[in-house]
Amino acid sequence: MRVICVLLIGLLFFCCNQNQEKVSKKDLKQEVETLVEPTKPEETEIYKPVPLTVNPYGQNGVPSDALVLLDGKSLSNWVHSNNGRPAEWLLNDDGSMTVKDKSGNIQTKQKFGSVQLHLEWKSPKETQGKGQGRGNSGVFLQERYEVQVLDNNNNETYVNGQVGSIYKQSIPLVKALVPTGEWNSYDIIYHAPKFNNKGEKTKSATITVLHNGILIQDYFKIKGTTEFIGWPKNKPHGKASIMLQDHGDNSRVSYRNIWVRELD
Repeated sequence: MRVICVLLIGLLFFCCNQNQEKVSKKDLKQEVETLVEPTKPEETEIYKPVPLTVNPYGQNGVPSDALVLLDGKSLSNWVHSNNGRPAEWLLNDDGSMTVKDKSGNIQTKQKFGSVQLHLEWKSPKETQGKGQGRGNSGVFLQERYEVQVLDNNNNETYVNGQVGSIYKQSIPLVKALVPTGEWNSYDIIYHAPKFNNKGEKTKSATITVLHNGILIQDYFKIKGTTEFIGWPKNKPHGKASIMLQDHGDNSRVSYRNIWVRELD
């Protein structure tokens, strides 16, 4: 019996060593194959999946796969943030909308995660106030993360709160404002944060911003909510609205040509 047990144990070790050797040879073969440079062009050609075809200059110059959030005809895609009622900002004859002072922030009915967002905005030509009190508004991604809108022409303020800043978090690379009263554009690439099932953030939100075609935020990792007072917060959340700010000081900021492409 003892002899039989010894033989069985020996056979087991032999089989294990053989399997390990086979695995090792297989792994070695794969490593060698990855080190061998392809010698034919077709060896590095990929044909699937085929990307969706998008018309970059669709209706009114909007990409064909984008969702128009402000069409110049109504504010039907927007509601007030504080009560969910239809937005009461002012719809202008030129198709833009203007903040109705002290009416409150407005936000999209639809909720979003990661997006490409385009919008145009302008501060009133007749300047009033100074610092944060002149032409102040803001674009909030997922209702939490603000890209600052402000008239900074001959109007200085703290640089992590100036136009194009990720409010209180990231100073813009440059100030790319047009003259007061003219239209600015923001093109924003935003990737939403991720959280695990314990509510812990596992991946920070990131944001890239072009102001009038100029890169001003370069894949910045957002630290958390953009707080007026205190440190950024990182409570877990899912998709949420795009929100536009009524700063409450008769800022009279106007918006137009707002569209979004979902990235997730």
